Amino acid sequence: ADQQMKSLSSVLPFYQGVHGGRGGSKNCYGANGASVYVKVPVGTSVKEDGVVVADLTQHGEEYVAAYGGAGGKGNRFFLSNENRAPMLFTPGEPGQERVLHLELKTTAHAGLVGFPNAGKSSLLRALSNAKPAVAAYPFTTLNPHVGIVHYEDYEQVAVADIPGLIRGAHQNRGLGVAFLRHIERCRFLLYVVDLSVPRPWIQLQDLKYELEQYKKGLSERPCVVIGNKIDLAQSRINLPLLKEQIDDRVIALSALTGDNLEELLLHLRELYDIYVKTEQSQGQRPVKW
Repeated sequence: ADQQMKSLSSVLPFYQGVHGGRGGSKNCYGANGASVYVKVPVGTSVKEDGVVVADLTQHGEEYVAAYGGAGGKGNRFFLSNENRAPMLFTPGEPGQERVLHLELKTTAHAGLVGFPNAGKSSLLRALSNAKPAVAAYPFTTLNPHVGIVHYEDYEQVAVADIPGLIRGAHQNRGLGVAFLRHIERCRFLLYVVDLSVPRPWIQLQDLKYELEQYKKGLSERPCVVIGNKIDLAQSRINLPLLKEQIDDRVIALSALTGDNLEELLLHLRELYDIYVKTEQSQGQRPVKW
């Protein structure tokens, strides 16, 4: 797993190890075949017959996809007092053959979850150096984008912009399961709701329902609700109504104008610090960017 790799597009459909060398006279051993390394992005799952056999979530982590065959035995192996000039030998064995399926799940600390046109891409642009496409039509984002939020103490928090979900996403409607799986990797979630629409709390209920239907417990991860588009008049009316309807913390802001972004940045760091402490207390290594 290599942090410099960002997609599986460079992975070839077929790889073959290097052949070992033949043995020679005067007790010369044949050279071992060199290892072939396939670089994949951090967050790659390796499956065989639908079963996950490896989950590469750390930079530098390795998985042996296939072993080379054992070398053959030369005639010296068969030397004995009864046979001083043996002519026997054994050929080397063929290497292992496997068919593996690679699946990339974006690895990020925080995931922006919301319906199309809720303002997730605009928010990621405002928070980080990422430049996802922004337009006034649904499904502008077709691939996950990861932006890095930099803090003064050089800590970096990775935020993923997950393409917009719709009702029935867990049944593979819209962009469906192809992008729900990326949310699995996120340690905490940022629900982005459009405050300007009627009853914005319904968006949050629907989003949590889709996550829970896809994977039980996914909607219970640490989270914060981001009420976007607070610069609009209707949004300011809906904000107190949203806070009455839900128990989660709500941060109202405008990704377009940058209003109240600082509160989100501070809370994002709090969620990250809690994640790091939790991982360390369990003897695990937190993901760093």
